[in-house]
Amino acid sequence: MTDVAQTLDASGLACPMPVVRTRQAIDQLETGQVLEVISTDRGSLQDIPAWASSTGNRLVEHTDGGDRFTFLIEKG
Repeated sequence: MTDVAQTLDASGLACPMPVVRTRQAIDQLETGQVLEVISTDRGSLQDIPAWASSTGNRLVEHTDGGDRFTFLIEKG
């Protein structure tokens, strides 16, 4: 089980806001800490993993609940 340092609920936000809020939240964490992001924007299924990869953060896990998506991102 991954130890989550902070949870960001970006439900109801449309692109690009889930990524913007994710960046703001992860900036507050220490290297190695994990941010949990919850989103309802289908675009986040591609946007958040791409953002994590391009910024040196690691996507630990993601789940697709149909209308709710959860991402665990470790700060790099």
